[in-house]
Amino acid sequence: MKLRPLLFLPLSGLLLLAAPGAGFAQIDVGVSVQLAPPMLPVYRQPPLPEYGFIWTPGYWAYAEGGYFWVPGTWVAPPQVGYLWTPGYWGWADGAYLWNGGYWGPHVGFYGGINYGFGYGGNGYEGGRWNNGAFAYNRAANNFGGVHVAATAVFNTPLTVHASTHVSFNGGSGGIAARPTAADEVAAHESHAPLTSEQTQHVAAAHSSPALSATRNHGTPPIAATSRPGQLTGPGVVKARSVNQGANTHAVSARPNTATRANTAAAPQHASTARQAQPAAVNHAAAPAHAVPQAAALRPAPAPHPAPAEHAAPAPTHEEPPAGHEEEHH
Repeated sequence: MKLRPLLFLPLSGLLLLAAPGAGFAQIDVGVSVQLAPPMLPVYRQPPLPEYGFIWTPGYWAYAEGGYFWVPGTWVAPPQVGYLWTPGYWGWADGAYLWNGGYWGPHVGFYGGINYGFGYGGNGYEGGRWNNGAFAYNRAANNFGGVHVAATAVFNTPLTVHASTHVSFNGGSGGIAARPTAADEVAAHESHAPLTSEQTQHVAAAHSSPALSATRNHGTPPIAATSRPGQLTGPGVVKARSVNQGANTHAVSARPNTATRANTAAAPQHASTARQAQPAAVNHAAAPAHAVPQAAALRPAPAPHPAPAEHAAPAPTHEEPPAGHEEEHH
């Protein structure tokens, strides 16, 4: 029997559906759905557009018309020292609950989901802040033609805590990860919500019929972009079917559709699902920060940068090299 989504959307959410341009991210608040989201698609990471941007993985969002893919993209952080904690779906109390992503000084719990490109299920290994400048892990990032000074590059093998592409936490077949003590601490730190560019990116994804799961059947033609909101052009990467190739892991449907306004460290089990009510977004209390200019984040260039610093091979989720995390989202 086909499951029919159960949708509980407040009036504000309905208004946002009608006018997705402003505050669209708020639509994630107050949604509860029984229908599991599609599997996470397999794709390559598009090239870094400019130094200082941080990778944010793609995910399946939900609106009145059903699930739609929000492409992974590079984003300028809201302030120096902040990292991105991805949102995730978690099964609880018979529904799929969405835990919204947020910016903060440390990466918190994101369901143990392997989003790839440094987000292997726990923490973030794709980069780190060093004395006010962001340093990239060559093993996780595609630099493209952007020059990154030697002082802002390191090379550390990636750790994959979830070796499958299962895309949800808890429930039957979901990732069984639980928040660690460090995750709990990160959840109570000062947070910042999606930047305006991220919000516009979600709105653009929602307005694109091609990104609807009913249209693309889990293989979005726009899986990732180099810049938020730009869904056309050379920086766009399409997804590859999860059924193609022996090395592609099926990204299983995630069971979360009710959004918990970014309570990222709360366990996704029935006993805590009620805590996921979107009444108060953890980010709401965070002070607004101006998006830093790339130049302000740029470290002093190395005297003699090695040629390899200019470009790194684009990691993919489909054929991860030895010691390399599979990057799918």
